[in-house]
Amino acid sequence: MGGGLLRRARTRFHVEWQKSVKPVLFAGWANLRLARRRSGTPHGLSAPLVVSLTSYPKRFSYLGSTLKCLLSQTVAADRIILWIAHDDRAALDEQLLGLVDAGLEIRFCEDLLSYKKIIPTLREMPGAVIVTADDDVYYWPTWLEELVRAHTEDRRTVMCHRANSVRLGESGQPAPYLDWSLDTRSNGTSSLVFPTGVGGVLYPPGVFYSDVLREDLFRELCPSGDDIWLYWMVRLNRGRSRKIGKRRVFTEWPGFRVGGLAQYNYLQGGNDRQIQAMVGAYGFPHV
Repeated sequence: MGGGLLRRARTRFHVEWQKSVKPVLFAGWANLRLARRRSGTPHGLSAPLVVSLTSYPKRFSYLGSTLKCLLSQTVAADRIILWIAHDDRAALDEQLLGLVDAGLEIRFCEDLLSYKKIIPTLREMPGAVIVTADDDVYYWPTWLEELVRAHTEDRRTVMCHRANSVRLGESGQPAPYLDWSLDTRSNGTSSLVFPTGVGGVLYPPGVFYSDVLREDLFRELCPSGDDIWLYWMVRLNRGRSRKIGKRRVFTEWPGFRVGGLAQYNYLQGGNDRQIQAMVGAYGFPHV
């Protein structure tokens, strides 16, 4: 009986630590990192290095913590661009606007939902090495350096810190999403490595198929699945992906990913519907 109570107490403590205590501590650490930051070392790449992300007003309260993580990396990006929809401009507060002095660029564009994290940057800088980030997690100091180092070893491969492994059915087509190896531990390079945006993804110049900027198509086929769209655009161009480093637990700021889009995609079959739409439009190229 005592052992059961102790296990339940440990479980409650672990849940409380992950959901409440740890994010607050990490937010404080992000503030300290920016305050004490030194200039990151040069990336040494032959192309510009751009970190690109997006957000919207419901997430602005903790967005600053993510941006401070990105602004205090051990390797310096040439540009860190936050894309905001034109209609959300007025919601930016002084804390976020103040990060411009630390090197952040805030740009405005049409509302492409989650696609704002890469499509506007890709349109303007197709020759850049583009690293996408999410707006709701803590990124450790060497996050960008590790991606750049891996890219230097193989400049034709998409690099990511977190990925799923696509499992195929008997027909050779993707099995249902929840049957995939989610958050895989494997670090191999394969066309079946499916990068997930939360960990950050590095896209080399020229890695995408020519349709990648087709707004009409991604809005129709993958309206809430930018990871799916980008994965297909890499495969269609005979590209591959590689997960790097150890398996990590990404610390999300409080209140994020509750219901909404994540619930629709993961639990209500949204990912499977969008995957089937892509198979119907493009097939599933074997590369």
